Amino acid sequence: MKVSEITVQNVADYLRLDDATDPFLSSILSISKQYISNYTGIPITSTDTTIKTLDDYEDFHIVVLVLCQDMFDNRALYVDKTNLNKVVDSILGMHCTNLLPTPDEVTI
Repeated sequence: MKVSEITVQNVADYLRLDDATDPFLSSILSISKQYISNYTGIPITSTDTTIKTLDDYEDFHIVVLVLCQDMFDNRALYVDKTNLNKVVDSILGMHCTNLLPTPDEVTI
């Protein structure tokens, strides 16, 4: 199955939920796909047929479902009192720009 073919119903079935209408499921499905794209640098879709997308990698199907399950089961920022949720930490890390110097701060 291709990543683009995964539906909210597939996620609900994987999570063994009766109700696939929960809007949270739609959110975590979309976020899981974006997470993989940000992590790997592989686009979700592309109009350029020479560029590989998430659909070109069959094994990403299970990764999407596992990420959905993790996001569904672990909705807190901290897993326990001292450990930050790893998915949240890595999502924030992928978008962290405050550690990089701005052009006016760079000295040669």
